[in-house]
Amino acid sequence: MSQSIHADTVLGLLKLKVSDLERSVKFYREVVGFQVLSQEGQIARLTVDGKNTFLILEEIPNAAAAPRRSVAGLYHFAILVPTREQLGLSLRKLIESGIPVGQGDHLVSEALYIADPDHNGIEIYRDRPRSEWRKDVKGNYVMASDPVDIEGLLQLAGDKPWTGLSAGTILGHIHLHVSELPKSRAFYCDILGFDMAADASEMMGAYFISAGGYHHHIGMNIWAGIGAPLPPANSTGLDFYTIVLPTVAELELTLGRIKDAGISLIEQEGIWLVKDPSGIEIRLTSAA
Repeated sequence: MSQSIHADTVLGLLKLKVSDLERSVKFYREVVGFQVLSQEGQIARLTVDGKNTFLILEEIPNAAAAPRRSVAGLYHFAILVPTREQLGLSLRKLIESGIPVGQGDHLVSEALYIADPDHNGIEIYRDRPRSEWRKDVKGNYVMASDPVDIEGLLQLAGDKPWTGLSAGTILGHIHLHVSELPKSRAFYCDILGFDMAADASEMMGAYFISAGGYHHHIGMNIWAGIGAPLPPANSTGLDFYTIVLPTVAELELTLGRIKDAGISLIEQEGIWLVKDPSGIEIRLTSAA
């Protein structure tokens, strides 16, 4: 059995490639609720706390979006808000914006689904208390896609002012289109050390994996087809996402497993770059 990644491992900085930076900044600020930390040239850094970068947007020359569910990469990234009231405020704002909003009560969480102007998928959600999460006889978290209590969320929001995403908001999880499930499981679970939270490979062609007993930090599916290629270099979508280990020592343990597996690593100023079996770039760092 492989060594589990440290329980306090979380996700960090995310970077997306977009076709029109001004349009995307306007959307993420006015609809989703980020603040602009800095903007220079073709790059904008967005924040929720006014200090730390949550999301980087880069405008790509002659950018083109790949057809949905056709390539490996981002299915959606998930913004975890700290309270149900915050989710209600986000819902009210999304409705006011006039964009299509999907929804799902997953039992462990309540989620809203939207897409940015380049069709990058976004989930905004809140977790239920862990005491309410349940597992089946195989040890998988029991999740569903039931209707969300929309009226209850809007009642919580009431007429309270919407001031954007609160400082307690984090990147809760990321969901990826991958080219193969077995190779992805071997990389993420056997090498990186994430634990299987829900094996839905037979039912829906997906895995949900996590650190520390969370319902999932990373989802992966083959809904773009087995063998799905990476998108072209000038495509909009995911550039990279970051996995943050709690200490330098824990980072070194994870890097050691990657090196022992013969997988290439590139170091850039204390950040380590690695690609998963689908070619998706991951950056590894420590909270320290």
